[in-house]
Amino acid sequence: MKKTLFSLLASLLCIGAAAQAVPASTNVPTKEYPCVDAQGRATFQIEAPTATDVQVDICNVKYPMTKNADGVWQVTTDPLVVGFHYYALLVDGVRVNDPNSETFYGCSQQTSGIEIPETPEEAAYYTYNKDIAHGQVRECQYWSEIEQQVRTCYVYTPAEYETSNASYPVLYLQHGMGEDQRGWHEQGHMANIMDNSIAAGKSVPMIVVMDYGNCGYGFGAKAGESMMEFGASFYPVLLQDIIPYIEKTFRVKTDRWNRAMAGLSWGGHQTFDVALTHLDLFAWMGTFSGAIFNMPGTDFKTLYNGAFADADAFNKQVGYLFMGMGSEENFGANTFVKTLNDMGINATYYESPGTAHEWLTWRRCLNEFIPHIFRK
Repeated sequence: MKKTLFSLLASLLCIGAAAQAVPASTNVPTKEYPCVDAQGRATFQIEAPTATDVQVDICNVKYPMTKNADGVWQVTTDPLVVGFHYYALLVDGVRVNDPNSETFYGCSQQTSGIEIPETPEEAAYYTYNKDIAHGQVRECQYWSEIEQQVRTCYVYTPAEYETSNASYPVLYLQHGMGEDQRGWHEQGHMANIMDNSIAAGKSVPMIVVMDYGNCGYGFGAKAGESMMEFGASFYPVLLQDIIPYIEKTFRVKTDRWNRAMAGLSWGGHQTFDVALTHLDLFAWMGTFSGAIFNMPGTDFKTLYNGAFADADAFNKQVGYLFMGMGSEENFGANTFVKTLNDMGINATYYESPGTAHEWLTWRRCLNEFIPHIFRK
């Protein structure tokens, strides 16, 4: 079918001078849509001539699309906040991925994603810098004795790893609920953050391990699973399978002062569950929008097998405890840190301005966290 003049003009929207719109960096090759204009508005387009109702769903905000004479649906959103957003198309009530976009594992499934760019200056810390040395991210398979199956992890090695005989400290970095071991590498731009921070002399060279936290589905998806059981099957895998595999396969330092753990959202919950109850193994820890739940009136001295009971002992054992979150979310990291500080425990709170429970918060948290670890 030949395109009408209307549809041809519409197809130029993303490169029109007036709109100042450019294809999203998350598009598949050659695709102009979705595109993002200077105000952060995204324009989506899909060809679905037999559909009767099509919408774009961005984090549960739905935008109805309009169909032209050629069966091409299109909509321009309100200005979106900067950062990474999961989204989907609703075609006659059926949720589908956008064929124009790359997909990412999030929201417990492979789904479309779009990056609303910050200014180059704001994004510099997670942007590839051609003028510095770069590390590698390897996809590694190993056998889990605990689960009796093959597992996959991603391992970042710093730029100097290939040309050095040195051993390095290790950060075990966890994703959140409904995501998996690919999240920090793909959505989080972890390697760029590490490369830029290390090259600037802000962080010591380190190895980063990203493994599946056994929480890649929404809580409640498994019948009868309690909240405390959710993702807890990962703990013995980390301690008995992953750490031994990493220490056998890579040149790493193996004492507690050279082992750290951090995670976002439920990965933050897992971090405290593991690191605070194994202070013989971990000396550095961080939560980014950590899902840390405590009932009102909880005696903090009883938490995590009494890890906080003796402030002086804790401060001698733990080199850095970090808790961060976005200013637009309410995960309680600020009040948790205040309580610890009032008890005499060294803990640091960071607030990401203008962000919520999202990857931009977690990129910023990682960037703030890593300069302070492995410094003792």
